[in-house]
Amino acid sequence: MPGPLTEALPAGTKLDKVERTGKNCHRNQGRTVRTKYLIIGAGPTGLGAAHRLRELGEADFLVLERNDYAGGLAASFKDGKGFTWDIGGHVVFSHYAYFDALMDSLLGDERLEHQRESWVRSNQAWVPYPFQNNIRYLPKDARWECVEGLLPGNRPDAPPENFAQWIDAVFGPGIARHFMDPYNFKVWATPPELMQYGWIGERVSVVDLKKVLRNIILERDDVAWGPNNTFKFPLHGGTGEIFRRLADRLAGRIEYNQAVNRIDAKTRTVATEQGLTVQYDALLNTAPLDILAREWLADAPDAMIDAAGKLTHNSVYVAGVGLDREPDAARDPRCWMYFPESDSPFYRVTNFHNYSPNNAARPGEQLALMCETSFSRHKPENVHELMDRTVDGLVNSALLRGDRVDDILTRWEMAVDYGYPVPCLARDNALSILQPGLEAMGIQSRGRFGGWKYEVSNMDHSVMQGVEWAERMVTGTPEKTYTLD
Repeated sequence: MPGPLTEALPAGTKLDKVERTGKNCHRNQGRTVRTKYLIIGAGPTGLGAAHRLRELGEADFLVLERNDYAGGLAASFKDGKGFTWDIGGHVVFSHYAYFDALMDSLLGDERLEHQRESWVRSNQAWVPYPFQNNIRYLPKDARWECVEGLLPGNRPDAPPENFAQWIDAVFGPGIARHFMDPYNFKVWATPPELMQYGWIGERVSVVDLKKVLRNIILERDDVAWGPNNTFKFPLHGGTGEIFRRLADRLAGRIEYNQAVNRIDAKTRTVATEQGLTVQYDALLNTAPLDILAREWLADAPDAMIDAAGKLTHNSVYVAGVGLDREPDAARDPRCWMYFPESDSPFYRVTNFHNYSPNNAARPGEQLALMCETSFSRHKPENVHELMDRTVDGLVNSALLRGDRVDDILTRWEMAVDYGYPVPCLARDNALSILQPGLEAMGIQSRGRFGGWKYEVSNMDHSVMQGVEWAERMVTGTPEKTYTLD
């Protein structure tokens, strides 16, 4: 996918990239070139597609990337103090043998494997994730409220029409109030009643009253749920190291600093803001689908423009707070933590030094706390105030002592316009207009924002959407991860 839309925030450290992969490729500016396969965006999907084309013996392809580095939303950055940061808390886990083999070839032994340890901060208590399976950690009143909401007759029986109603029907009013409702609003920056629930699948652990009661009475923890209960992470360079190495394999086929501004499907040409025109036979777009339809696509039908206007997304602010570890302090083993409550702006904090000690400037001696806050028209935020509010939230959440605020060594920040595609109520209908319309024009749009399906936008999903597009183009094999039905 394309690189993030970022805003320079004066309070933050200069956003120095970690070993920027991209060299400024201006040799084709002001000229027209031709390629068989054109790919917009050198993120996970675009790079996956290009890599697979090469494996299949296709050399006539070109990738256009608006930034001067590869990786898109999976890029990593090093700040002026030597700390490495991702654009949010990425972890590597997989549903695909091909993806596993690709990671093996890219990283080899230069990665770490972790058992997930994640927690929820609720009612001034730490509750192991999944919250609904571990409510025994809550204060007694809140614990009872969660159990009471699960008892027969206390959950709605009517089929849910939106995500908010699904939460009430599955979890009851207690768990909804103490975690599901406030957390989901914080992460999506969208009221749950404006979202559908068909995307959930393996991403949300549903609740079992018998299990909840057993865990309370027998004082058992239930923490192994989910596809990412174990995950891997690069030893050096953050998540972006994966895609820097993948881009290196495609040297000479990626044009950096080329921002698309027009696509003419009739003449099969793409023009960039920098004056490059590319004629293509087949086109894969991994940039945001709404931008493609509303801004780039020449003579787009009104129905497609209207449909694109119904797609919604949130934006994400990422704050990196780095400081020295106190010599005698016990190591915090947690990977990441969720924050449904209002005493912090962020919805998630990652102990990024636990992913790899090399994410800190002095490995093993420093803490790297990576915090994520969402915003949208439903949940506006002043990004210029968010770093100070983030630090206050770390103190309020007992992750940082108040007397250590002055010890902070680095405050890195990035605002990403397109954070997550929201599965809003109108999404599926909009996609049913947009994707077949693009197919009829000979264009496929895939990836987190190219496809706009959150349920298939993990890192492995995103790479495989590109891989499967390449296989479809060359061998005619149907795509499996992203389908139009």
